[in-house]
Amino acid sequence: MQPTTQSDIEIAEEMAEAAREAILPFFRQTNLETTNKLADGFDPVTVADRAAEQAMRDVLARRRPDDGVLGEEFGAHTGTSGRTWVLDPIDGTRGFISGTPTWGVLIALSDQDGPFMGVIDQPYIGERFVGSSSGAHMTGPQGTRRMHTRDTRALDQATLFTTFPEVGTPKDRAGFQAVSEQVQLTRYGMDCYAYALLAAGQADLVIEAGLNSYDIQAPIAVIQAAGGIVTDWQGGPAHQGGRALAAANADLHAAALEILRQF
Repeated sequence: MQPTTQSDIEIAEEMAEAAREAILPFFRQTNLETTNKLADGFDPVTVADRAAEQAMRDVLARRRPDDGVLGEEFGAHTGTSGRTWVLDPIDGTRGFISGTPTWGVLIALSDQDGPFMGVIDQPYIGERFVGSSSGAHMTGPQGTRRMHTRDTRALDQATLFTTFPEVGTPKDRAGFQAVSEQVQLTRYGMDCYAYALLAAGQADLVIEAGLNSYDIQAPIAVIQAAGGIVTDWQGGPAHQGGRALAAANADLHAAALEILRQF
């Protein structure tokens, strides 16, 4: 993991604060309008998504004008520093418009090898999960503490999260189901909060598919800083999106990967 400066973390936290201020006035408002980005299916976007990403881009324009930016709502801006900020202003917009607090703001700082710093921020609860070369910590209603993934070693003792029961394609679903049948507990509908809970030592596995790079880069950095592992379903890098397997430790990762590689 590339060394992270204190300035990097401060800028990421400033961006998270700006996104909070932009988003919270819209959360749980009964008249919030949504736009569907898909011709076939439902992929909602709201004014809160766009306002939050613009607020974060404004911070970067002032603090890091030479860095690149890749965001879900406004696309890519190529920088000259070799670093790119990867932003998802509201990961879990379906949850957001449903009033659940499982959505979050995702901020990653990456280079050509992938993300080396990440933030998962849940504005409504007031929790922030940060991972960098100096480790992982969270802040929230109970204060600040270091984060470490937990030591569950066997699949039959593990808790598994994903967002959608259908996961992705029928083949993706079959792979997920094969692991789900081996674990102690499976929970759904968690959006990015699942990755945060894994980093915080509350869960063991997250398996998803059909991801974009801005969905997974911040979770990768946070989980790795907390001692976990994130790869694709073949054990390779996951930061470009697609299928992702996040695990609390090497033993669980190997056990789940052995199953997923068949799909």
